Amino acid sequence: MGRVGSCFDNAVSEAFNSVLKVEYAHRRSFAGRTEARLKIATWITGFYNARRLHSVCGWRSPIDYEHDYWAGFTEELAA
Repeated sequence: MGRVGSCFDNAVSEAFNSVLKVEYAHRRSFAGRTEARLKIATWITGFYNARRLHSVCGWRSPIDYEHDYWAGFTEELAA
């Protein structure tokens, strides 16, 4: 994170918004705002966080990465 006004402040959220638009929102049409919110929330929880592979996570899904992180963290505490 950079300081206020730095281009790095919003880099993570802008990257996510780009992926959301390119991979999901622009490929579909929604009947209304409520349907769009529901389908996008479902996409985030069902695909983006659970199955989509991320380069930052060593080409694992964020959920798998987090599980591995906490498993290693608890093993270190037990040792």
